[in-house]
Order: sequence, then C-alpha cells, then structure tokens
Amino acid sequence: MTFSSLPLRRFDKMWNRIFFCGLVVCLISLTDQTQGQKTTLVVQGTDCTQIKTLSPRATSGVYVIQPAGVRSPFKVYCEMLADGGWTVFQRRTGAEVLFNRKWAVYKQGFGHLRKDHWLGLSKVFALTKRREWRSTMRVDLWDFEGGTAFAEYSDFRLGTEKEAYKLNVGAYRGNAGDAIRGKYAGIDQNGFGFSTTDKDNDGCSPCIFGDIAENTCSFSEGGGGWWYSRCGSASLNGDWHPAGEHIGWASGLHWETWKGPAPYSARASRMMIKSV
Repeated sequence: MTFSSLPLRRFDKMWNRIFFCGLVVCLISLTDQTQGQKTTLVVQGTDCTQIKTLSPRATSGVYVIQPAGVRSPFKVYCEMLADGGWTVFQRRTGAEVLFNRKWAVYKQGFGHLRKDHWLGLSKVFALTKRREWRSTMRVDLWDFEGGTAFAEYSDFRLGTEKEAYKLNVGAYRGNAGDAIRGKYAGIDQNGFGFSTTDKDNDGCSPCIFGDIAENTCSFSEGGGGWWYSRCGSASLNGDWHPAGEHIGWASGLHWETWKGPAPYSARASRMMIKSV
C-alpha cells in the first residue's frame, strides 16, 4: 500500500499524535465537530506534487496535505497529470456555487472539493510562502464551442494577509494569452492585492471607462473576488453565465486575451499549482 492510498480512519478512544515526518507522512488527530469524535487524518504529502512523486500511480482525487510550517493539515483536490501532481485551488463549471463572497470567506475557502470551489487564500499562501520552493500556476479554460486553452505562470506566490495576498507571477506560456499582465497597457494585475466587495485593494480611485467611473472592480465583476488592477483583463470569479447568455456581460469568467472583442464568459475554468 502506498502512503497516498492510506484511508482516513476514525478513532473513539484516545488522542493520538504520531509523526513519521522523515517520510513526510504524519498522522494528526483532529476533532470531528459534527460527530463529537476524534478523527485521525493521514497526511499524504506537503502538496499534490509531492504525493505524485512519492506515489507515481496516484490518481486524481481528494487528499490530505500539510505544507511545511503549517500547523493543521487540510484537504485538497489533486489533479494527477503526466507532468506531475497539481493542487486545484479554483474550479468553475456552473452556477451551483456562488462566488460573490466577502473577504473572510475567500480567505477560508468555500464550495465542494470534488466540484466547484475556491480553496482559500490562506491555504494557497501556505502552499507558496517558502521562497526556496517555486510554484507554477496553471489556468485551464473551456468555451461553449468545444475549445480549450491554458495559461501557465512560473514563480507563482501570494503575499501575506497584511499584503492582501498580493499576486506575484513570473514568465507566461500558453495559448490563452497573458490576461494577468493585460490585454492592453496599464492593467497589469501582477503585484496587486486581492479584492472583494468588502475589502478593496484594486487600483481604481476611480477608473474611468468611457462615461463610467469605477471605484470598486469587484462590484462590476458580479461580486467576485480577484487581484484587480484597473480593473484588468483576467477575472474568473464573477458570475457564471449559461450558453446563449455568455457574451457581452461585464461580469463573468473573463480571460480577455483569449476571447473577444465582446466580453466572453467561459463555460468552465480551473486554477491549480504545482511545486517545481
């Protein structure tokens, strides 16, 4: 049995804390608040990349990870691909999970790991905070016509909460276009903090779009949180629009270097990271 295939087990009798950290496998006892029982979780790696490295035949699914320096383990969805294990931190496929959330919820995370979800800014920060490690971020996009596209960024990391989890990305590659740095000059989102409707960290005070003055980008993007600048050409946490209603909306799942000229809301999106 490989470490990544070990099951989650429940114990009712005693509080156990067993560490096999030399093998990056730690048993951590946690309390199940709903059942009133102690729950022992098998930590299967520091991230999905390490799990795939330790167990090359590991399949995509939910795993328990504990990044270095993080006190409590947490669950993530791992996409186990040919080029390694990727930790998914955003998935959109429909309107079932609303993304018009406030700061505290974006920090903690929401949704369902096997379906649409946002992992949480604090967890993504934990995955990228060690400067001696580097992370690649990948954005996958699906349109309503059967097409797909991707964008990858090297040296991805987030700033601290005091820095509003500001976005830092390195070199781009892909076929979706570099929407983070912008469809046109002056809207680079790299280096900007995360914004929500109740915590504005964008670069508009205001921004003028024709005869419209925009102060808070999150409002115009359907209440979705993002690393807005002025306001930017990448935003994947706005309102999800169905087929036939996906073109022309100011809110939406936008990656404007990929589709246009009218605003195009993607059918689905996925954001994930792997360590390199």
